[in-house]
Amino acid sequence: MTEPIRPAKLADTIADHLEQLILEGSLRPGERLLAERELAQRFDVSRPSLREALEKLEARGLLTSGRGGSTYVAPLLGEGFTEPLYAALASRPETTFDYLEFRRFVEGSAAYFAALRGTDVDRALIRSCFETMEVAHQQDDSSDEAEADAAFHLSVYEASHNLVMLHIMRSLSDMLRKDVFYNRVKLYQRQGVRDLLLEQHRAVYETVMAGDPDAARAAAEVHIDFTRDALQEIAKAEARLEVSLRRIARSDLVSARK
Repeated sequence: MTEPIRPAKLADTIADHLEQLILEGSLRPGERLLAERELAQRFDVSRPSLREALEKLEARGLLTSGRGGSTYVAPLLGEGFTEPLYAALASRPETTFDYLEFRRFVEGSAAYFAALRGTDVDRALIRSCFETMEVAHQQDDSSDEAEADAAFHLSVYEASHNLVMLHIMRSLSDMLRKDVFYNRVKLYQRQGVRDLLLEQHRAVYETVMAGDPDAARAAAEVHIDFTRDALQEIAKAEARLEVSLRRIARSDLVSARK
């Protein structure tokens, strides 16, 4: 016997819509939603229906409640990347190169799919992020340029339209911003590096905008290879400096008496 077709409950429809916005990255982890009254007006629904939808999403772990009844988008990867984990990873220098090894593969794939799948809206965001990076470069602001760098890469992840890649790399980008793997400003302050990094980003930008997937992948991989090599040189230089300082300080450990 055929079951009767029942109309979807309004709260379920609202919840499904918000869930889609979260999963596709339109609503981002940590962002605060509009107040309940404003959100209900935006969706043209009753506040009780909206409240029920928000409760459903909170039960699914997609939203969290804050002080004063505020509602926030929850981290989609849960609490896997915690502050103790940040500290543990930051204390192990080898994780820098493990991270870059992983990122080389992902960056290449992201650029490839961004060139293949990116929409006009995606390309407009990528253009805006790259232009912001150029302005920071012209102003010789290493900190702003490093931040624009991270935003540019995120715009490429979004343009790939691969939700798993987007959310994993968004979490890793948060760690990058906290200098868990390496000090981005220190990298940008190394002589000659800033100009080379800008040109590498330009190559990624131009090949993605041109819709050339293979060239975009190659440009992204060249960029990560350069970053890895530059960081290795920084590590070697710092190690040499430490040896020099220890040699100077040796007098504190040696007796002047024969």
